[in-house]
Amino acid sequence: MISLRDVRFEYPHGGFSLDVAGLTVASGTRAAAIGPSGSGKTTLLNLISGIEQPAAGEVSTAGVRVDRLSPGARRSFRITTVGFVFQEFLLLEYLDVLDNILYPYRLHPELRLDASVRSRGRRLASDLGLANLLDRRPSELSQGERQRVAIARALVTEPGLILADEPTGNLDPTTKQQALDLLFEQCDARSTTLLMVTHDHGLLDQFAQIVDVNGLGPAEA
Repeated sequence: MISLRDVRFEYPHGGFSLDVAGLTVASGTRAAAIGPSGSGKTTLLNLISGIEQPAAGEVSTAGVRVDRLSPGARRSFRITTVGFVFQEFLLLEYLDVLDNILYPYRLHPELRLDASVRSRGRRLASDLGLANLLDRRPSELSQGERQRVAIARALVTEPGLILADEPTGNLDPTTKQQALDLLFEQCDARSTTLLMVTHDHGLLDQFAQIVDVNGLGPAEA
C-alpha cells in the first residue's frame, strides 16, 4: 500500500529536510509512526498522500506513483483514496458537524452523496459520541469533539488508506481508546491500511508495524 524509495524532501526556504532510504507498509497493516517533534512525521504523511512532493525519489501509494502526478491529479487521488485525520483538524466553520463529516463528498464527482452515505455519516458520529452535536458548528465544540469529527470525516468514504496525524492527542483516556477501537474496527472490516502518527508509546502494542521516522534515512558510513 505504501512504498517510498530514496526519497528526499526539503522545504523551499530550508531549515528542514527529510530523507527516506526505504519504507514499505503492506496493505491491511496497522502501522504507527513515531519520532520526536520536528523529526518529520507529518511531512511523511504529506508525502504519502501527495500533499507534498519530494525533491527526489519514488513515492507509491495504493499502486500509484503519486510523485509523478500533477497537482490536480494528486488532489483527486487523495480525496478518493485516502482518509486523512489532520493534526489541526481543518474543519469548516460554516458547516455543521454532519456536513463537515460528509465534506469529502462535496469535493469530487466520483464520490456520490446519497442517503446511504448520510446514514453512514450519522452512524460514525454516533459511534464517536457525536450524535447530539450534528447541528453544532466547530467553534461550539471542545478540542476532543473536533478531533472526533475529523476522525469520522476520514472514515466516511471507506478509503483504502487512512493517514492519521495524532488522532487521539486531544482525547481523554476513555475516549481515546473508543476512537482507536473505531479506527481499528473500520480498518479491519475492510482490510484498510492505517498509518498513524503518535507520541503515545503506550499505544504501540496495538500496532503490527512501528515506523521510527528517525531511522528512515540512509545509513551513516
